[in-house]
Amino acid sequence: MVRSTIIVRATDALPLAASVDDEQTEQALQEHKQQAKLIFRRITSNSEPRCSIESGQYTLHYLLTDNVVFLTIADKSYPRKLAFSYLEELSKEFYMSYGSKIESVRKPYAFVGFDTFMSKTARLYLDTRAANAPGSSGLGKLNDELQDVTRIMTKNMEELLWRGDSLDRMSHLSTSLRSESEKYRKAARNINVLAMIRQYAPLGAVGLLLIILLWWRFS
Repeated sequence: MVRSTIIVRATDALPLAASVDDEQTEQALQEHKQQAKLIFRRITSNSEPRCSIESGQYTLHYLLTDNVVFLTIADKSYPRKLAFSYLEELSKEFYMSYGSKIESVRKPYAFVGFDTFMSKTARLYLDTRAANAPGSSGLGKLNDELQDVTRIMTKNMEELLWRGDSLDRMSHLSTSLRSESEKYRKAARNINVLAMIRQYAPLGAVGLLLIILLWWRFS
């Protein structure tokens, strides 16, 4: 299930809104909330827009859209497709409610009232067993319409903490691919030139021979 959620501005990691967690949840997730702060610091404009980061018995899922990061801490067994569908619901409502104010706010948790919508939406995504229940009309119907999440990057928290892995996309890969593509295009042009030479070389040789013979005969 979804345990806790926080929304921050990506450029400066300013918290904009968060779920109101009870004392037990706050204590259980204390370490993971610190890890969430690390994730916010690691996110840049080049970061993956969707990522799941495994940490012990929980997974931190984040959605980066239009300079806002929506992050939720969920049980490790909680389906990723539900977690990201939940974050998508939050992002749509958040931008409808506060889109024009996001860049101008300066104080933390300026949109604390958004917790009401987060709590209501989290309840909708509470019980994954409802998706398979006979005659289910809530989460079951929702589960049929969820997006494909096979392309979402998955990382481990230890990779971020100890190896210093980034959350950036592999932009260098696309650069390398463009370079290789250019090499292939040049090679293809060379092959075409050689093919033309092989095709017309015999005709050229015959023509040259005729010219020499004619020159020798009439000279």
